Amino acid sequence: MKQAAELIFVPVPGIGHLVSTLEFAKRLIDRDDRLFIKILSMKFPFTSTADAYTRSLTASQPRIQIIDLPHVDPPPSLDLSVSAENYIYLFIEKNIPNVKKAVTDIVSSNSGSSHVVGLVLDFFCLSMIDVGTEFNLPSYLFLTANLGFLSLMLCLPTRHDQIGTEFSESDPEFLIPGVVNPVPSGVLPSAVFNKHGGYTAYIKLAQRFRDTKGIMVNSFRELEPYAFDSFSDGQTPPVYTIGPVLDLKGPPNPALDEVQHDNIMKWLDDQPPLSVVFLCFGSMGSFDETQVKEMALGLESSGHRFLWSLRSQTPNALADDVLPEGFLDRIKGKGMICSGWAPQVEVLAHKAIGGFVSHCGWNSILESLWHGVPIVTWPIYAEQQLNAYRMVKELGLAVELRLDYRKGSNLVMADEIERAVRRVVDDHEVRKKVKEMGEIARKALMDGGSSFNSIGQLIEDMIGTS
Repeated sequence: MKQAAELIFVPVPGIGHLVSTLEFAKRLIDRDDRLFIKILSMKFPFTSTADAYTRSLTASQPRIQIIDLPHVDPPPSLDLSVSAENYIYLFIEKNIPNVKKAVTDIVSSNSGSSHVVGLVLDFFCLSMIDVGTEFNLPSYLFLTANLGFLSLMLCLPTRHDQIGTEFSESDPEFLIPGVVNPVPSGVLPSAVFNKHGGYTAYIKLAQRFRDTKGIMVNSFRELEPYAFDSFSDGQTPPVYTIGPVLDLKGPPNPALDEVQHDNIMKWLDDQPPLSVVFLCFGSMGSFDETQVKEMALGLESSGHRFLWSLRSQTPNALADDVLPEGFLDRIKGKGMICSGWAPQVEVLAHKAIGGFVSHCGWNSILESLWHGVPIVTWPIYAEQQLNAYRMVKELGLAVELRLDYRKGSNLVMADEIERAVRRVVDDHEVRKKVKEMGEIARKALMDGGSSFNSIGQLIEDMIGTS
């Protein structure tokens, strides 16, 4: 009888990280019947939907087990306002004793018929490599971002050793070994400028990347060939491209009621093919009233149909309160506004969608490529500026609105929005490239494709061929 091999996953409990982590866990057990997975579930104070999502996705998977970790007191909320990255880093550190106890229990309860073969850690959980080492277990990194971001993290420690301080917006362009063009400092992740713990957290995490036994990245080789080739330097652990890992049903969200869902889909059914521009900005993408008004005016003057998932920073504001006077009457039949959440994956799959104004989170980019929908770049936080920059300047798979926008930036004016919306609908060259990349993404996952083979190699390296 084959010996069962167990992996212990330690994800960050944010929905953007959980979606691809849990889908990847399912992909692994579908691929090899020796594998069993235990997921250690931490509880963020502000991600109640994440827990429900984890359970819904794993309920029908007997070989995936969720182990709830005890609650820990979160870091002070001040830490969150000055640096989200440092807040998450501190939160993860507080969970280390709980993770260590859970790993102890799992390892000690294993019988002769199964053994733990490694930890699979989220990017923010890399300090838990030390827990694995105590048990003589290798740690693997599961990176929910892309190969370009991996390239940045791998070169940060060298720069830190030379310079020792945060980046500044006025720094010269930065050379990242896995990125084709020199990178303007304005499109680097917000954390590398942060003097309140964000930069320090990033450096601490970056210094651990090469302590892993392997790095799995939610991308595919054909999308980022230049970056992939840069890792064969003899110093980087094996890099496995295992993507795109997507939840094509879309994560359930309690904020989306069935009536709104049905109204959105019915409205799209009535629109001509490729005629609608979809605007949606992720779980943290909201705008102030002044910016919302500029967006509305830009959409209206573009003359194109649109579906806008509108989240205002004004608490409990109704659309009427933040939109220009008479706007809703003027766009009747041409535009639809859904407050809060929209079923993004379903919308992108709809034949009516011709473009996607997006915050350029990596999951959203992969979903848009998969469905052949070109993106208009409007990054907001995390590494989204670097994603936007590479999508436009290196990969030619997106239309530029802004590359260096981040929360609190200058206003994006109505005329800029109007031009970008018109261009994404009319730019057949970008659409053709995006559609072709979507077809390549599908092939990468098929038997014999690059990601299919990479996952096979990963499993072999983890548990051998016996």
